[in-house]
Amino acid sequence: MKFNTIKPSRLQPYFEQELRVYRAALEKDQFRIAWRHLERAHIIGQSCPWEHSYLHWKMLLFGIRIKSAKEVIGQIPRLLVGGVKSFVGKIPVGNTGGAKVPPLKSMEIPPDIQQLINSVK
Repeated sequence: MKFNTIKPSRLQPYFEQELRVYRAALEKDQFRIAWRHLERAHIIGQSCPWEHSYLHWKMLLFGIRIKSAKEVIGQIPRLLVGGVKSFVGKIPVGNTGGAKVPPLKSMEIPPDIQQLINSVK
């Protein structure tokens, strides 16, 4: 069994860019844009335990900020097990990480993100 501990370094700038855009949108109360970039960062970082757990923490905080009980409650189990599932390589590929999406459902990866992932294999 292969254990995942770090994300390919070539994906790191894209992961960080999604988080920068998220923060900028959040500062302007552009919640839909902010959320979209959290989801994109989740897709990029979900294969690595630290990034995966961090994103669920950010999604939990986002849920608190927008006063969404559904998001807050939905993020708690994801926060607890997301990083573990990443560590053992059992993630639902492409899952965007939000509470509106079943936590074990694989989803289609946006083409631009798929291209990034393919470029580091």
